[in-house]
Amino acid sequence: MTEDDIITFVSGLPGTAVFTAGPGDGSPEVAWGDSFFFYDPDGLDSIPADGRLPYATIVTKDYPGFDTASGLDRPGVFRLNVAVGRVVFERLVGYPPAAHAEHHAGTDYAVLDRVIPHPLYATQSWISILNPEDAEPAQAILRDAHARATERHRRPPGKSPA
Repeated sequence: MTEDDIITFVSGLPGTAVFTAGPGDGSPEVAWGDSFFFYDPDGLDSIPADGRLPYATIVTKDYPGFDTASGLDRPGVFRLNVAVGRVVFERLVGYPPAAHAEHHAGTDYAVLDRVIPHPLYATQSWISILNPEDAEPAQAILRDAHARATERHRRPPGKSPA
């Protein structure tokens, strides 16, 4: 899959807004070219003003001094990041997000085409895939994350899932 393949797929999920950072939109220069996927049933097609976080992102380069573990400055390498929730994280990675500190040192964050914990946000139940080759597993993960974002949006404030 290419970045464009992922953007096209996620754009087709109901209520999704895609924001790709670039000059003139107020985003920091380091984020230019990165894409953020929000559940936006109101069709605003922008970063939600309510502080909602994206349910998935595509990062295209290292962020010096902050996020360099994946080696995204290699030619053609990008990272798909997805908020999957604790249950799915454990199913995909093999341990719960809270146990990530115990596994951090042994994780190769630069490996291509494999589900791995996010190098910075694993404890928040985020996974990553660098240059996913097979569309179906990545699309299944994205569909599930979209469903979770949809459910969170429908839930009344202050209510947590059962």
